[in-house]
Amino acid sequence: MAILISLLVVGWVAVSVIGSLAYFMGEQSKPIHERNWASDKFATLAKSITGLDIDYTQRTPAYAIDAYNSRNLPR
Repeated sequence: MAILISLLVVGWVAVSVIGSLAYFMGEQSKPIHERNWASDKFATLAKSITGLDIDYTQRTPAYAIDAYNSRNLPR
């Protein structure tokens, strides 16, 4: 029984680590909204989990004209 429980715990830890790596590596490569472009908290957390710096030359701004920006356009 102890072997089964330890196997489940090890499996859960492995899945959570792999899932975290996949999430943060995926988020580092997706287009990013302007208001989140310089999020120091995300950059710090992503670097501590993946060990990689965010390459801002590979990221593109997303949603250049969204609901917030469209309200600020001159009429």
